Amino acid sequence: MTLPFELYIATRYLLARRRQAFISLISVVSIGGVAVGVMALVIALALMTGMQQDIRDKLIGAQAHVYVHKLVGGGFEDYQEEATRLMTVPGVVGAAPSIRGQALVTAGGNEAFISIKGIDPVLERGVTDLAASVVEGSLDALTDEHDRALGGVVLGDELARDIGVFVGDTVSVLTPQSVTMSPLGMVPRAQRLRGVGLFNLGLSEYDNSYGFVLLDSASRLFRKSAVDIMQLRVADLEDAASVAMAVPETLGVNYFAQDWSQLNEALYSALWLEKMGISISIFLIIMVAALNIVASLILLVMEKSRDIAILKTMGATGRSVQGIFVLQGGIIGVVGTLVGAVAGLVISFVADRYQLIQIPGEVYPISWVPFRIVPLDFVLVVSSAVLVCLLATIYPSRQAARLDPAESLRYQ
Repeated sequence: MTLPFELYIATRYLLARRRQAFISLISVVSIGGVAVGVMALVIALALMTGMQQDIRDKLIGAQAHVYVHKLVGGGFEDYQEEATRLMTVPGVVGAAPSIRGQALVTAGGNEAFISIKGIDPVLERGVTDLAASVVEGSLDALTDEHDRALGGVVLGDELARDIGVFVGDTVSVLTPQSVTMSPLGMVPRAQRLRGVGLFNLGLSEYDNSYGFVLLDSASRLFRKSAVDIMQLRVADLEDAASVAMAVPETLGVNYFAQDWSQLNEALYSALWLEKMGISISIFLIIMVAALNIVASLILLVMEKSRDIAILKTMGATGRSVQGIFVLQGGIIGVVGTLVGAVAGLVISFVADRYQLIQIPGEVYPISWVPFRIVPLDFVLVVSSAVLVCLLATIYPSRQAARLDPAESLRYQ
């Protein structure tokens, strides 16, 4: 197959030899610069996207999609009836009650401040992944009778390890509402709970500071006669915001709802800004590589001025000459982009498959950095890199097309 005239000359110039070896070296360096920039950008986007998706999935597994509050009446007195009403909101597939409070838990001389959440074990399965995350014991054991204890509690496995609690052990729980008046003044009165299970949701925030009890136990611990919050799960996570807006429209202005993205807005804004900052910084590497392309083409135009003049005298048009150098820069950009994109994909796959980057779970909500390639991000990186490289060829190719054959050959 015969190559087009412009492409044939472009490849010959790109593979310069002998006295043009320096120009060929610059071309190789340009390809390497584009490859490194594209590879770094693919890896960075995969890393940030992976973190966002993993954190989101774990948050959604531990939390409900929408939280509903009642502005009057002090809460939801009949949560069964309220759950039935909330299920009539379009898009809602699950509703469950919760009572929340803070407490000091003590066991074997160890103590820790924790958050206690009162739940209905049956309804809770419809809104969170708590039941599936129980690694020892059972969530259903919360409903069992417990001698000399207010009720059962399911603790985070990290919390249980810190205070030395196993399934079957008893812990003492002290809440601000458990302080009573006596002839001697204010006296704290601790309640006893029996550990019936350990859970691991994959989020340090929950695994080392949360305990789950029955609604009745929570209401007695915190002296609440009504449910604080109704939790909702929606069919499509992307519709959580619209469902939150539909709750007061459907049930009345006494209801106020917030979706998961509002409650975690600060975290996701920080992750998005970090992703954009890293992407812009690394994209500058591709810009530097594009400058290398400009430099190599300018040097090539200077070196090949006589060849260009001969081509013109033989009938080559200015557009053909310009096309030669555009194709040369395009080849550099495409080859460098393909090499960098493939390298980025391979490194991202290996790093994700073998969990190469470990991070402290006490600081971050995940223990290792996942890598996720989003097809749209990948296409944007590849297309942007090729476009930048093509734009870098405009000035050198125009200079080549404007060369005057007579001037170029006068002193040859």
